[in-house]
Amino acid sequence: MGHGHDHDHQVTATGRHRGALTGALAVSVAIFAVEVVGALVTGSLALFADAGHVLADAGGVALALGATVLAARPATGRRTFGWARAEILAAAVNGLVLAGMSVYVFVEGVRRLVEPSTVEPGGMALFGFIGLAGNLVGVALLWRARNASLNMRGAFLEVATDAVTSVGVLVAAGVIAATGFNRADAIVSVLIGLVIAPRAVRLLREAVNVLLEATPSGIDLDQIRDHVTGLDHVLDVHDLHVHAVTSGLPVLSAHVVVRDECFQDGHAPQLLDALQACVAGHFDVDHSTFQLEPAGHAGHEHPTHP
Repeated sequence: MGHGHDHDHQVTATGRHRGALTGALAVSVAIFAVEVVGALVTGSLALFADAGHVLADAGGVALALGATVLAARPATGRRTFGWARAEILAAAVNGLVLAGMSVYVFVEGVRRLVEPSTVEPGGMALFGFIGLAGNLVGVALLWRARNASLNMRGAFLEVATDAVTSVGVLVAAGVIAATGFNRADAIVSVLIGLVIAPRAVRLLREAVNVLLEATPSGIDLDQIRDHVTGLDHVLDVHDLHVHAVTSGLPVLSAHVVVRDECFQDGHAPQLLDALQACVAGHFDVDHSTFQLEPAGHAGHEHPTHP
């Protein structure tokens, strides 16, 4: 037996913040252009690395925006949830790009430590300051929406780390200006790679969990079982599965063993309402499907399901 309310698959959590993503993308593209010019003028690897990082972030934001367009397409008989999961695919690609950039920046930074290049610190500081100002604008645009979805969190973390790396560029410029120690530029480049790496790994891990249909973070299946079996007329629950189609869209399915009289006195519809209200109210799972069955029916089912 399935039961559910009307669900809106047309606007995902990321889609509701498309304006913030568009603004952040425009800012990132502008910063990238400025820092590439700055790297060419000053010879700074840190500026070039930061520009590459910004470009990767801009690509990630563009992927997220493209995914929201796909996710807004209606469901069909072939794709019953529409294109909502395109957002997770975008997040996975985003994480891969960030991981690649972190490796490149780290390797090039080590090479510059061995063979340092001359850097013009005044111009480096100027372009680094412009990059920092732009990144702070991006942080402000995405701040309120940073926890709305996996893609929004990824976009925010990328812009925030851009701001941190811009500070690093300014510090390196100050050190070079004060001491002439040109390897400071390479050191900051290596640090940029180390800053990017853990965030890329975290984003990839969370995206993979969704793609593998792992139980969403914050949902405990044992707690769901306790709540469901605590309802009147419920004897047991099995085949309990919870996964996320995309960020902010968890779905649940379960086989619920109920007393035989539920099928005889017409109580089953009321019990379905109670089950739906239970998982929605306690666990924020609005899309759920329950199969009601009498005791002993589980013996006819596949034995590997929990």
